[in-house]
Amino acid sequence: MKIFTSAQIHELDKYTIDHEPIKSIDLMERAARVLTRAITERWPSTIPIIVFAGPGNNGGDALAVARMLIEQNYQVQTFLFNITGHLSADCAENKKRLCDKKGRSLLTEITQEFDPPHLDSGMLIVDGLFGSGLNKPLAGGFASLVKYINASKADVVSIDVPSGLMTEDNTYNVSANIIRATQTLTLGQLKLSFLFPESQAYIGQLRILDIRLSREGMEKIESNYTLMEEDIARQLIMQRDRFAHKGQMGSALIIAGCYGMAGASVLATKACLRAGAGKVTTHVPKRNVAIMQVAVPEAIVSIDREETSFTEGVATEDFQAVGIGPGLGTSEQTAITLIAQLRRTQCPLVIDADALNILASRRAWLQQLPKGVIMTPHPKELDRMEGKCIDSFERLTKARELAERLQGYVILKGHHTAICMPDGHVVFNNSGNAGMATAGSGDVLTGIITGLLARGYERREACMLGVYLHGLAGDLAVRELGEESLIASDLIQYLPKAFVRLKN
Repeated sequence: MKIFTSAQIHELDKYTIDHEPIKSIDLMERAARVLTRAITERWPSTIPIIVFAGPGNNGGDALAVARMLIEQNYQVQTFLFNITGHLSADCAENKKRLCDKKGRSLLTEITQEFDPPHLDSGMLIVDGLFGSGLNKPLAGGFASLVKYINASKADVVSIDVPSGLMTEDNTYNVSANIIRATQTLTLGQLKLSFLFPESQAYIGQLRILDIRLSREGMEKIESNYTLMEEDIARQLIMQRDRFAHKGQMGSALIIAGCYGMAGASVLATKACLRAGAGKVTTHVPKRNVAIMQVAVPEAIVSIDREETSFTEGVATEDFQAVGIGPGLGTSEQTAITLIAQLRRTQCPLVIDADALNILASRRAWLQQLPKGVIMTPHPKELDRMEGKCIDSFERLTKARELAERLQGYVILKGHHTAICMPDGHVVFNNSGNAGMATAGSGDVLTGIITGLLARGYERREACMLGVYLHGLAGDLAVRELGEESLIASDLIQYLPKAFVRLKN
């Protein structure tokens, strides 16, 4: 699914109007019917409704919804804000249609002073003040109205976007001046800002409503953002040849786990094997050898000359992929060995955890990374590398820039993990859950992606499929274990079921 900017949403609306063809007022009527249906499915006709409509097309949607709710015997009071004396053409038409309901509607048009209605817990507010076209924070009277609504105990349903929230960048927005909706009924497409954790306080429960915007238009409009869903993941799965042997399934190298962090190497290695790699070699310090041999008997163990840390590089000519970093430690000797290892590695390379922290403290080394490198930072690791960020949009922007600068892949981990490609495109993942916020989860992801690379997947596909499988395994595990009790090794346990689901 493509994710469009506010300008592209307007372009898609226009394309639909021009090519369906359909009049803009009729497209608004179509949207209003879908919105009204969603509202009536959740709130009964006994609940009093207050509609706040702005002067633009979002307000036009709200006025049409008010009319349709009245037709279904809802008690509706509508306030239309026309401070500048100018309504959009479709908003003005829906004002006329609502007024034509003669005695069945109560419409108050606000041109100057506003005496707000009493709002109570037994009421529903329909927020149609501002939609996806908003490009600056609310101020003045509208900001005061938003604060008044937020202070009430009434339910709030926002049309398309909670008023005050911008569809992309809210870095310098004013949080107090954004509607906090009980439910957001967004039209047509997911909005970019909805994917960021900071926005969740405003969106409430999210529903995406299909208003039959042009499919042809969606295909023609280029977008830098895509949502990764199960049908895409299913298409990426490679079939295993019936006559395959382990030599054809790829050989992976995992370099992970200083003394005291052997668990990181165990998790990454098991995940790499479960991802389908034919053979996995794990390089560990001497004191971790016994742990590895017992915990993962299927793996080959490469032994460092040092007792407790990574100090000896590994030749990579016989490997199809290398994953490095989980639990590695950040000592000076380990750092020197790391950059030497990165420079000599010619096969696909996944860098995570302590390897990223080492690079963050020695930023000049980033220039020595090979093209096509895959980095998997969580937000704090990204901040250490690129500088502290105000919010998720700024962090995503920096991750995109880093991927383009390195001509590699930056997987910014989170609820909707963002896979930033070398060409500037971003794929957001749509699998996973809050139960995966547990130590070792990132080590498992490193192992999965490394295993897929060894198996023969191209970097782009390995990133997309690896992130989706990681989340899907978490979703399958949560069904039986619940979010509170999920641990990283559960993800490995449920990874086979995730593969089976995609293949079947």
